[in-house]
Amino acid sequence: MHQADHRLRVLTYNIQVGIDTGRYRQYLTRGWRHVLPFGGRQGNLDRIAAVLRGYDIVALQEIDAGSYRGAFLNQAQYLADRAGFPNWHLQVNRNYGPLARHGIAILSRLPPTGIRECRLPGFLPGRGALLMSFGSRERPLHVLAVHLSLGRRSRERQLRYLARLALRCRDLILLGDLNCPAWQLQSHAGLSHAGLRVADVEGHSYPSWRPRRNLDHVLVTPALTVRRAGVLEHPLSDHLPVAVELELPPALAGSLRTAPPAHA
Repeated sequence: MHQADHRLRVLTYNIQVGIDTGRYRQYLTRGWRHVLPFGGRQGNLDRIAAVLRGYDIVALQEIDAGSYRGAFLNQAQYLADRAGFPNWHLQVNRNYGPLARHGIAILSRLPPTGIRECRLPGFLPGRGALLMSFGSRERPLHVLAVHLSLGRRSRERQLRYLARLALRCRDLILLGDLNCPAWQLQSHAGLSHAGLRVADVEGHSYPSWRPRRNLDHVLVTPALTVRRAGVLEHPLSDHLPVAVELELPPALAGSLRTAPPAHA
């Protein structure tokens, strides 16, 4: 965090377990990479780590916790180490044992003061939300990383769940692959009631080789001011990363600088 001007830089990125995709047909021709190891995955993770390096808080979707397909590499830990993040947490939402351990993660330069794993409702299991808190108990910053369902009915149930969760958080950043356009989030009554608004991001994030849809988003509560927001041209997955720079109110920025980590 930039202490002089109370700025916080956040990023969300669906990394597709380290697989780069450049054409629709590669979902078929490279589909085996979701279940089997391949030589270029770690090099692509290194390139992803270089993108993450300039941010304070990063939310990652479609990340592997260490399984056969990824040479048993915990991708959250690897990216945190390569990008210089001292704090990280990975939530496994689909655990297929040694074959695949699929989840979401948050990497942070700030020490967390609380971590909560949530299971999202839906017609099929395997979707989750990861809530991490920073700062003092009097004025915490909450960061909620999500990867929502493709199906609209399941996604609507999940958005209602997130809206109820957001009502308990004064200062909240909700970010991730929400699998829906910004207008659906902006018109969602529950999110609006919780005070969440979508950062106005220029450009689309999917598919990475010819972006036509905005599926990846950052939403914030009123006290957090969006200074810059945009899609980054780093086609290392089938999604592009979305980055937002926020200005925090002085009281919240002070809370983040002075709060000890949860284990202190």
